[in-house]
Amino acid sequence: MEYTQSPALTKDEIVSFLEKAKIARICSINKDGTIHSVPVWYYYENGNIVIGTPKKSRRAGNIRRNNNVTVLIDQVGPPTMGVIFYGKANIDEENMDQIAHKIFSRYMSDKEAKGYWKGLKELTEWVKVTVEPVHIASFDYSKDSKYLDATKKYTSL
Repeated sequence: MEYTQSPALTKDEIVSFLEKAKIARICSINKDGTIHSVPVWYYYENGNIVIGTPKKSRRAGNIRRNNNVTVLIDQVGPPTMGVIFYGKANIDEENMDQIAHKIFSRYMSDKEAKGYWKGLKELTEWVKVTVEPVHIASFDYSKDSKYLDATKKYTSL
């Protein structure tokens, strides 16, 4: 038996998906070579993924040491779909007020986003992380007739 990867999303489908999806998982490389994976809130802009992170977080330290990252944004299925960014992360220590508002307002009202950010920035300093893709892969199992036939056969019992 042989099975290959499911069909990809189109460019337009990727943009639409990234505007709707809520959680990204950013993976960076620890000092010992293991992978550090963390769920984060994000926004998608000009082909890049943008997140905020505490300046002294493990992911920020990992990125400063090695800026190769992978970001997975997926939708739990069935059928599952998602986008994987293999890229380079850049840290910017600019004023985070606008970036934080842009991120948080995807998840809550403007008023809540302002209050949420006010609380978070009292805890620690934050930095902006922009992930510029080197390669983008995607998958959409809803387009995969072999997958749909195989799973339908056993879920309709």
